[in-house]
Amino acid sequence: MSLLLPSCAFAVSLSKDEIKLLLERLIFHDDRPQDWVQDVWGMSPTLGETAAKLLEVYEALVEYCSEEQLENLLQSTYQDSWES
Repeated sequence: MSLLLPSCAFAVSLSKDEIKLLLERLIFHDDRPQDWVQDVWGMSPTLGETAAKLLEVYEALVEYCSEEQLENLLQSTYQDSWES
């Protein structure tokens, strides 16, 4: 698999695990996903439940999507974040 990042003129080969880590950095910044859920839960248990469900869905998507689908998601997400 290859990924063409917006600022790069070359393709980078990434594994599914590497793509997952990059997506987690985009979504959760420097926090671990579980820590993010706990932080949200600490602010509001209702929102914490929603955050936990979102994390479950994210993990399921990463598990069930192909590397190509995840690559496309990552590439479009990076492009969107660089354009804004």
